[in-house]
Amino acid sequence: MSLLKKSIVVLLIFSMFFTLTSCTKSSLTSRENEYLIKVIVKKSDHDFWAVVKMGTEAAGKEFNVTIDFDGPTDEEDIDGQIRMVEAAIEDKVDALVLAASDFIRLVPSVEKAKQANIPVIIIDSTIDSDIMDSFIGTDNIDGGKKLGESLISVVGTTCNIVVVNFVKGAASAKEREVGLLSFLNNYPDVEILETVYCNSDEFLATQFTKSLIKKYPQLDAFVCLNAYATVGVARGIVEEEKIGEVLVIGFDSTPEEIAYLEKNVIQSLIVQNPFSMGYLGVKYAIAALNNEPVPKIIKTAFKEINKENMYLPENQQLVFPFVD
Repeated sequence: MSLLKKSIVVLLIFSMFFTLTSCTKSSLTSRENEYLIKVIVKKSDHDFWAVVKMGTEAAGKEFNVTIDFDGPTDEEDIDGQIRMVEAAIEDKVDALVLAASDFIRLVPSVEKAKQANIPVIIIDSTIDSDIMDSFIGTDNIDGGKKLGESLISVVGTTCNIVVVNFVKGAASAKEREVGLLSFLNNYPDVEILETVYCNSDEFLATQFTKSLIKKYPQLDAFVCLNAYATVGVARGIVEEEKIGEVLVIGFDSTPEEIAYLEKNVIQSLIVQNPFSMGYLGVKYAIAALNNEPVPKIIKTAFKEINKENMYLPENQQLVFPFVD
């Protein structure tokens, strides 16, 4: 072999070694710097939480972290959510973003995570403790008041209503009801005929709707405190052929809710910003990991959406989050 050929071979071998070493080093560095953020929500298979997931994934890509998104299939499965949190602690995740299904029962698990030096960001529904690093979500008391404002605007100051709440024990459910009732206290001619809990079960909400329409012939409107309640009530209105006779004031903006809004089954929706909850949850989890200041409470925006304003450009991202 000539000297030139020997030199080329040596250079190629050296180059391959250098490249392999560089790639290995880069890969290790990337792995060492990459955080694993566990996101646990109330229910994994619903449009609202799908938008939250979109927000977490957008933040994951932006900040180069791994997102592990999970949640029970039933929002009432509080034990299941607790087991997920406990498993995340055992797996030594870097940080936890949690939408707590129960105001009280998730507290010990969050405390355990903090004792393991795992930052915890609570989104959507808080817990009965200030041990978490931050709470990010709608001001649910104000959201409940906004439901009341919408009711008065749509139905009037004299009406008979049924309130359809979701899960007893969830902070957001309690706070929305408190806000709604505090606002309606100013209107003595608004009578609340009954308050029911649908346990975030659309079918149950539909059954409630059909029986309550029969029970209360004087019923003017349903006020629904989350997406499951709103969709279930809307279906019941359609099945009972009461469109336009019994009105619906709802919460959130799933594709099915928007379809009912277009068809005048639903008259008004109080819409949150779940994408922001997910995105900011991950963003501030990373900030906490890096020992950067994290606001204790971050309030995300909400807005009243009706058929008249749903297509305005400024409302598109809230109303149609699944459309690029």
